[in-house]
Amino acid sequence: MSLELTNKTFDEEVFSSDKPVVVDFWADWCMPCKMLAPVLEAVEEENPQIKFAKVNISEYPDIAEKFGVMSIPTLILFKDGDNIDASVGLISKTEIEKFIDQ
Repeated sequence: MSLELTNKTFDEEVFSSDKPVVVDFWADWCMPCKMLAPVLEAVEEENPQIKFAKVNISEYPDIAEKFGVMSIPTLILFKDGDNIDASVGLISKTEIEKFIDQ
């Protein structure tokens, strides 16, 4: 299951990671986020070389603001601490797999 990020853990878990990191920006009230969660979990299980993490934007709006997250769900891919790409909205397993293969 994805690691829950906070203001205290974000930098270390994302910017200091030796693996690529997919960060899922979500909220409890977001139905597309709830639909995306099990798909992300399936992709996570099949891709141990990628770290998956989540940021609840209701609890940590400043992290979402820092990365320009305007709509959720938003996935951001980080490699070597760099923001490589973002995906906004509900996407399929196949699309997630293409997204993390960059």
